[in-house]
Amino acid sequence: MQLVVARIGRAHGIKGEVTVEVRTDEPELRLAPGAVLATEPAGAGPLTIETGRVHSGRLLLRFEGVRDRTAAEALRNTLLIAEVDPAELPEDPEEFYDHQLMDLDVVLADGTAIGRITEITHLPSQDLFIVERPDGSEVMIPFVEEIVTEIDLAEQRAVIVPPPGLIDESQAVIASSRDEEGDADGTPVSGKDV
Repeated sequence: MQLVVARIGRAHGIKGEVTVEVRTDEPELRLAPGAVLATEPAGAGPLTIETGRVHSGRLLLRFEGVRDRTAAEALRNTLLIAEVDPAELPEDPEEFYDHQLMDLDVVLADGTAIGRITEITHLPSQDLFIVERPDGSEVMIPFVEEIVTEIDLAEQRAVIVPPPGLIDESQAVIASSRDEEGDADGTPVSGKDV
């Protein structure tokens, strides 16, 4: 099975290094020197990692055969793809590969069905489950432990405890420091023209 483990960013310096946006919880395993990675688009690879280092909090990689800034810049936005055994599990029992989470049933703690995970979006601050509801609509569920309380791979379900308004907009709590009947500066509005 193939997993996207990184996206190549801009060139760094003049000797062929690139920044990478890491998309794996195991960069030391997947992005180690000597790793051979497929690419998307396929014509850019396969790429073999020659060196890797962290600079100012960003991972920098150099690939075999990429020796200058022009060649490095040509790889920008290329996805790096690792071949992973489908039976392999992450080391941490609280971590999951995307393929393990796809198509899980999403239910509330009381067993009420919400839908099924059809997509996982990786954002800088958190991951999101895109859940298709029985009526065909979609809802986004942040993959954080306060909301997703259990992932049960044996039962093929994700149990959630959503805050008000996440699943049913009619239950949303409006958080505002303004008085509902006041104007922008909080002054009450009478409804009459003054």
